[in-house]
Amino acid sequence: MSNTSAPRRNSIEVFDAKHAVDLATNQTYQENVFLFIPNIIGYTRIIMAAAALHYMSFHPKYCTVLYCISCLLDAVDGHAARYLGQTSKFGAVLDMVTDRCTTAGLLCYLSSGYPDFALAFQFLIALDFSSHYMHMYSSLVTGAKSHKLVTSDVSKILWYYYNDARTLFIFCAGNELFFVSLYLMKWDNTPVGKYLPTSLVIPEFLAGFTIAQLLALSTCLISLAKNIINIVQLWKASKILVGVDLAERAKNRKLEARAAETRIN
Repeated sequence: MSNTSAPRRNSIEVFDAKHAVDLATNQTYQENVFLFIPNIIGYTRIIMAAAALHYMSFHPKYCTVLYCISCLLDAVDGHAARYLGQTSKFGAVLDMVTDRCTTAGLLCYLSSGYPDFALAFQFLIALDFSSHYMHMYSSLVTGAKSHKLVTSDVSKILWYYYNDARTLFIFCAGNELFFVSLYLMKWDNTPVGKYLPTSLVIPEFLAGFTIAQLLALSTCLISLAKNIINIVQLWKASKILVGVDLAERAKNRKLEARAAETRIN
């Protein structure tokens, strides 16, 4: 077991909140974090996601294009931040909040579109928000610079998920595509066979599916795995927070015992 009293590498520094507010208020255009290119990409994502939600109930083509571009830009802002040397805590949180809110907006629509499964969609919203919030908070209290800095001794599943860019992209993209396909299934009733030339022979059972249904079938297991990872993330974050509580309580007991001993002497 590793020594829990050892300082954590790459830990964050603690700043005075008032001083931080003053720095943000007085920042110059030459060094304005709000205007970093990756953060501007983040604002663009928010605008496109909002437009997608606007079109969601009456224009599936506009909605799908805007939603998918907003999600794809999620893979761009991180690379831009590292390439331009413009990584920031604000950008990381903006990125996570945009992801959570965008997915929640689509799941809210699916709750109304599939009322029999509304409870399941509401559970996914709650799981998504709670697992990421607790994971982010546990990262902060343990001094990590980023919520993606998970070591293999904490969780091999989360380590592989966050530390391999391709794995992270496949799970996130597959999860979003599954929800998008469920959305499109409410609008698309044309079998895929209608789109194919008569010279192209495909299995009869596939010809009866719509494109949206085929997309849902191909991504459902990825979405299931992604939400299992969310459960693992929630559980691991809970254990970290409880471990921190136990360590703090033990420390307080030692301090109280020393104080009592000092009073007696």
